[in-house]
Amino acid sequence: MNIKQLMKQAQQMQEQMQRQMSSIRVEGTAGGGMVKAEMSGNKELLSITIDKEAVDPDDVEMLQDLVKAAVNEAARRVDEEMNSSMGAMTGGMNIPGF
Repeated sequence: MNIKQLMKQAQQMQEQMQRQMSSIRVEGTAGGGMVKAEMSGNKELLSITIDKEAVDPDDVEMLQDLVKAAVNEAARRVDEEMNSSMGAMTGGMNIPGF
């Protein structure tokens, strides 16, 4: 197998992975589900849902922490999905750059 062919296959694999990731939707939650963040596989924040019970005008910092935790959890889930999908595509091989 020549290097050109190998590079073309790698590029096709990367494009397929990008298409697959853009279709993924994950959710991160915090505060027992009081704050929910939905994120795409491209790590684009799609929505934030906040229950009324999470809103305390005297404790804005808590709400900020819950939002940050929910978004970070959603981002971790995207990473998990990507690692899982990549492992399936590469047969578990560790390929640099993917």
